[in-house]
Amino acid sequence: MSVEQTAQRRRYLGEFIRSRRERTTPEMVGMPPGLRRRTPGLRREEMALLAGVGITWYTWLEQGRPINVSAQVLRSVARVLGMDATERAHVFTLAELSDPDLVEEEAPRVSRAVRMMLDQFDPFPAVVVGPRWELLAGNKAHLGLFGDYTALPVEYRNTLWMVFTDPEWRTLLRDWSSRARLIVAKARADSAAQIGDPTWARLLGDLRAYSPEFRELWEHNEVAPMDSIIKEYRHPQAGALRCEASHLWLSEQRGVRMTVHLPLDEETRAGFEVLASIVPRVLPQPPAAGLARAS
Repeated sequence: MSVEQTAQRRRYLGEFIRSRRERTTPEMVGMPPGLRRRTPGLRREEMALLAGVGITWYTWLEQGRPINVSAQVLRSVARVLGMDATERAHVFTLAELSDPDLVEEEAPRVSRAVRMMLDQFDPFPAVVVGPRWELLAGNKAHLGLFGDYTALPVEYRNTLWMVFTDPEWRTLLRDWSSRARLIVAKARADSAAQIGDPTWARLLGDLRAYSPEFRELWEHNEVAPMDSIIKEYRHPQAGALRCEASHLWLSEQRGVRMTVHLPLDEETRAGFEVLASIVPRVLPQPPAAGLARAS
């Protein structure tokens, strides 16, 4: 991140906190209203006292000056101002810090309308993928291509897990080694937004423990963008498939995308028809115990 971007983040953080202070009345924090207030909000010195920080430091925070901001102090500021979950997430993101009180989020939900969209894409394989690469919903063709991942435990219905633990992927994906490396690079780029997320940490810990190949690729620290890409598969029933995977970002939930596989030739189009009509293969179940929980 450039110096200009860092300065802009600090400025936005200070402006946001100041706006919330000015909307917080003394009565809202258990203080008497006082007399002759120019604005209904808290004064800076009152805010600093309630948050347990120095008035000079707090003033510089609102002014966007280059000061050190810890997660604990930012948590105190958020508490005094009664910020809701969205406001807290906003200030911690601007400060580039992990929220120490972050609770594990439920998996995003797929609405009825989105499920109808998935069905309309058949026989083109289509799937809704969450921010942690979890497979939230797929149509018949997608299940036919990759197997019945809906039978896996919820925490393992995940693209990363399947690529490195399902032996069939090594023959399904043409040039598995190169594709696996690219997949990990894309997941590494996404990981910046998942710092502090316990579900993401558990998944990475399990993958490191189960797959030496994943562990080695992850430690390379390569990143790649989530762009459209040409993919080639060799499916035992549908044959050779050549398609373009395009992503549609679903605006109602952060980090959730729909990926649709579009055929690049008539052979692939015919193969997709086969995928939508077959019984999906059974995927291997994860080990019942013994996986590391490293982060």
